[in-house]
Amino acid sequence: MKVAFVTGSTRGIGRGIAERLAEEGWNVVFSGRGRERPEDLPADRDYLPCDIASARDRQDALEALRRMYGRIDLLVNNAGVAPLERRDLLEMTEESFDRVFSINCRGTLFMCQLFAREMIAQREAGIPDWHPRIVNIGSVSAYTSSISRGEYCISKAGVGMVTKLFAHRLAGEGIPVFEVRPGIIDTDMTRGVHEKYQRMIEEGLLPVGRFGEAGDVAGMVLACASGWLDYSAGQVLDADGGFQLRRL
Repeated sequence: MKVAFVTGSTRGIGRGIAERLAEEGWNVVFSGRGRERPEDLPADRDYLPCDIASARDRQDALEALRRMYGRIDLLVNNAGVAPLERRDLLEMTEESFDRVFSINCRGTLFMCQLFAREMIAQREAGIPDWHPRIVNIGSVSAYTSSISRGEYCISKAGVGMVTKLFAHRLAGEGIPVFEVRPGIIDTDMTRGVHEKYQRMIEEGLLPVGRFGEAGDVAGMVLACASGWLDYSAGQVLDADGGFQLRRL
């Protein structure tokens, strides 16, 4: 059975992705920054702690996956954080920028690098039914200005380029790389601005006319994992209720 590693999967979008993959028959390894296994994670779910900003954690997670399963077929880079405090761009601090960027962009980049090397080594070792894939979870913030959380926008724009670079580099290796860009998703990350976004949706911001749910993002990740999209190297899927449409 194929193995998926989903970072940042103890709650929110990542939890929805991991649970959907498990429902579809994948061996899913859940992950978060917490050293202890989350109490609400079912006993039949595997868990590995991994702060993707830490090189040591990234390497430890990979070595644990080798011991547990001897293969990795799908890496979903979902782990990400918002600024601890929304501040106007003129008040953004270097500390906040470094924290957000080190996890969202730098961590994602080096997860791609580490696991791509492992996936290539698996091919050379003759792992059966070898069709690995990488999916990065970006955001509509990659191209949408939000001046109260500029560090987040910049980090997600970086994830977009990380996806392009690895899609280019790994296409010839037989490893498709995709990006899924969530829009306004009903999670704890948007809870503090729920009323604001609800009002904007009611005023016509989204053609689909509702908040997105973790399951909407999970379905797109599942499509990437299925193999149906493998010829579209670097494909970006917008899980955004039509936000990206330019309308008159």
